[in-house]
Amino acid sequence: MRPSFSADLFRFLTELRANNNREWFLAHRDRYDTDVRDPCLTFISEVGPRLRAIGRHFVADPRPSGGSLFRIYRDVRFSKDKRPYKTNIGVHFPHRGGTKDAHAPGFYLHLEPGGSFAGAGLWHPDAAALGQVRDAIVARPHAWKAVLASKLPLEGDALRRPPRGYPPDHPFADDLKRKDFITTVPFTNAQVLSPRFLSVFIKTCRSMSPLLRFLTTALGLPW
Repeated sequence: MRPSFSADLFRFLTELRANNNREWFLAHRDRYDTDVRDPCLTFISEVGPRLRAIGRHFVADPRPSGGSLFRIYRDVRFSKDKRPYKTNIGVHFPHRGGTKDAHAPGFYLHLEPGGSFAGAGLWHPDAAALGQVRDAIVARPHAWKAVLASKLPLEGDALRRPPRGYPPDHPFADDLKRKDFITTVPFTNAQVLSPRFLSVFIKTCRSMSPLLRFLTTALGLPW
């Protein structure tokens, strides 16, 4: 079984971190295509049928532009940080019924030297979606309790106080404060470079699926 990724991916990202400028990137563009982009697109293609066995509405789109692979280019229009390139790789597998961006419920893979991880959930949802999730927690406490029983570490931003309209003494008051509903599982470099990484990633997605199933249902989307 061949590895999905080689050490050349992390090597490129490490060098890009030290040379984050257009001249260097253009001089090494062929390395980006060969060592980073192409292996990621192949990985996305291989994830697709396996991910549908977990939730058949999640999209693995291997197109080089506009698909599951996030752009390497940073949006610097409103940032003081003008470095033009990301020094990590992001891959998202969103629900086909959600918004077509990073804010849709879905699975996520982050590749970065020393900082890779898988993620799942709902990141920075709009007010309407956030309200739907909070209402679902109140309406279906046993289902939410089952999510918590899976021991997934919930992460993200939260309010200091319970949101207006929800009882401050609710048993899940801390969860009602959440503005993000996400969980992550870290990977070492060795795990990412292992021939078994595709299977490890899918197993990790399966372990995170209780949270994603709850969120997807709360938004009125099919699982």
